[in-house]
Amino acid sequence: MEMGLFISALAIVYLIPGPDMLLVLHTSSSQGRGHGLATALGLGISRGLHVALAGLGLAALFTAAPWLFDVVRYLGAAYLVWVGVQLIRSRHSSDSSHHQASLNGSYYLAWRRGLLTNLLNPKSLLFCSVLLPQFIHAQQGAVALQFTLLGAVLVGVGLLYDVLYACLGAQMQRWFASQHKRQIFQRWVFGTLLIGFALRLAA
Repeated sequence: MEMGLFISALAIVYLIPGPDMLLVLHTSSSQGRGHGLATALGLGISRGLHVALAGLGLAALFTAAPWLFDVVRYLGAAYLVWVGVQLIRSRHSSDSSHHQASLNGSYYLAWRRGLLTNLLNPKSLLFCSVLLPQFIHAQQGAVALQFTLLGAVLVGVGLLYDVLYACLGAQMQRWFASQHKRQIFQRWVFGTLLIGFALRLAA
């Protein structure tokens, strides 16, 4: 098992900007590090589910039934558009107690957004299905054990990156919060980029 090469490949992949990274950065920079970490946790759980589904052969089902892949892909794109529009339309509240109690400020919503953003992206499932087998060698032991270990590393490295992005977003929060125009700029940039990723997913 070429673990060093596998981790290096993951390190490069997780540096590529995508909806997961964008969502963590926005959540943390607008609502704080705690909410960014909740989003990261949702993403991590979703990646774990994708690893499990890849092991069960769901990716092969997508290959055999392309229409099913398209259904999930369009659902994921529609969800990203919805999230992007919600980000653009959202309003920052200076009342911290109200902000904490509001639905948009809840940790559960941040977690759910992270979970669904990744879970409804079938390309994440295909990524697991394509990458993991490349580093599995039957002569080195039980294939299921190797798959599980590599899947755990994939989830762990992804979670580490998302935690770093959450911390980075928290550092950005003070700058965005200092001026109302910056908050508007933040919402439009992150929201528009998410919608752009949605269109790319649906293409």
